Amino acid sequence: MLNKLLVAAAVAAIAYAASPADAAKVSAGCSGGNLGKTESMVEAMADGDAKITAQKEISAAQEAMLAGKMGVCAAHLSKASHVGGAK
Repeated sequence: MLNKLLVAAAVAAIAYAASPADAAKVSAGCSGGNLGKTESMVEAMADGDAKITAQKEISAAQEAMLAGKMGVCAAHLSKASHVGGAK
């Protein structure tokens, strides 16, 4: 029983130590600067289905950022930039 508790505590400590670094990597993709760059790129696009799709992704990214969901925000920004051709 004690061994199981020690193992569980060790796993929790390792997961806690690794998570801030992972969060920093994800949040770098979702920043005000990246959001602004992507919005500028989409504004310069020709009107059409691709532009509408990219605008929806940017809107979803903004909502995710405001909710503190940085990973979701980064994913939507990535989708918007790929639709726009900024790969």
